[in-house]
Amino acid sequence: MTVVRPRSVAGAVGGRTPRSWRRFAVSGGVESLRPGDGRPWAHSYLVRLRITDTVIILAAIGTAFVVRFGPHDVAASVAGFPVPYALISLLIALSWSIALSAGHTRDARVCGTGLTEYRRVASASALTFGLLAIVFLVGDVNVARGYFILALPAGALALLGSRWMWRRWLIGQQRYDHYLSRALVVGDRDDVGYVAAQIQAKSGAAYHVVGVATENAGRDLIDIGTERLPVVGGLSDVTDAARRLGVDTVIVAGQPRGGSRYIRDLGWALEGTATDLVLASRLTDVAGPRIHFRPVEGLPLIHVEIPQFEGGKHILKRMLDIVLAGAALIVLAVPMLIVGLLVRLDSPGPALFRQDRVGRNGSTFKMLKFRSMVVDAEARLAELNDKNEGNGLLFKLKDDPRVTRIGHIIRKYSIDEFPQLWNVLVGDMSLVGPRPPLRREVDGYESHVHRRLYIKPGLTGMWQVNGRSDLSWEESVRLDLYYVENWSLTGDLVILWRTARVLLHPTGAY
Repeated sequence: MTVVRPRSVAGAVGGRTPRSWRRFAVSGGVESLRPGDGRPWAHSYLVRLRITDTVIILAAIGTAFVVRFGPHDVAASVAGFPVPYALISLLIALSWSIALSAGHTRDARVCGTGLTEYRRVASASALTFGLLAIVFLVGDVNVARGYFILALPAGALALLGSRWMWRRWLIGQQRYDHYLSRALVVGDRDDVGYVAAQIQAKSGAAYHVVGVATENAGRDLIDIGTERLPVVGGLSDVTDAARRLGVDTVIVAGQPRGGSRYIRDLGWALEGTATDLVLASRLTDVAGPRIHFRPVEGLPLIHVEIPQFEGGKHILKRMLDIVLAGAALIVLAVPMLIVGLLVRLDSPGPALFRQDRVGRNGSTFKMLKFRSMVVDAEARLAELNDKNEGNGLLFKLKDDPRVTRIGHIIRKYSIDEFPQLWNVLVGDMSLVGPRPPLRREVDGYESHVHRRLYIKPGLTGMWQVNGRSDLSWEESVRLDLYYVENWSLTGDLVILWRTARVLLHPTGAY
């Protein structure tokens, strides 16, 4: 989505208060908001961020001071005159705090979003110390490098950690309908339904849809997923409905009737209110870094980068695979030997299971796994086809009789996948990528699904951290194609981190 006009900080983050603090009047299926829409929640959250940031900055600089100098009163040299380090520390703290504000790290549109917020915090921190280093050099300020260098990584890591914890807290609050922007979705029936359903499905979407405006809806309520949303009127009634419902955001879905002129007039009508105007683009499964805005004489052009499947980014990905897979094999060598021994003792047959899988560009390789089934599992597959619980081309059976006792355990926690670290090390696979398919699955692909093979399959991926076997075939394909076209090294690290959490709290593994 694209925010086309800013609004007040209060309206961006907190729109909806706990149910016990709200009172609604419902008339004709339309929710009307009474005074007290909960925006103090937003102000409270941003104040908490400022306080936390300030405490962390002071603690980081104070810790660096004590570690470097001990509890002694020392002074820096400025043009031959001593200046107390307390003054230097205060200058660094003040500059750091200003940089966090100037870098919009507490901007309402990025609070709780994750990577964008973290990038801004890291950039503001690095910029602060870079500029201070130049100022100290030009001003001939003799500052102890150990003290100066120690404060940056300690403070930056602590700031990122605190933002991560606040984000977890915020998402938890949003599950109870706190800290959400009240949204009104506007557009054609199909576009409105799609956008509202996507917002409803994402716990971190930060919006609560309280109504829709669409022409020719034919009824007062529209079923969207698990909710019934009120139709507040047609496209010409949006401004009045936004004021009546006290919404924080009007989301224009797709291209409504009237096109750009309608959007322009709607923006003018919302001027002077605390309501944001957001455009939901028809671009699907395109990540933000691939989208660039290039206005030409008032014409807002959206440039979408074409995915690249070769080049330096892929070389860096390979280097990351080698380093992390090699380190993991060394650390897990003894535990993997123990698992292999348990597999052998549990049932007759080898500890490792080798299976032909299809890799990048259709090449075939031997994928390794700890054997979790009886040795004749492949031969017995035909007799179980009528019990298949999978979707599309995938065979899945929750209570598969071929799985051994130890197999149930290692499959639940994905321990059976650990030998694939060797496939990663030798280059058949990557740490993160689409699920490695069987040849029979590839033979049944629709033409567009072959794009999954444009990059190496992964030990983990979007499917692993979004439900695994509980996903439908269509959703699994969509996630894999999204990754193929939008992956990044930062995104890979996030997926690896989320995979570690999934292993501790497995879902969809059987």
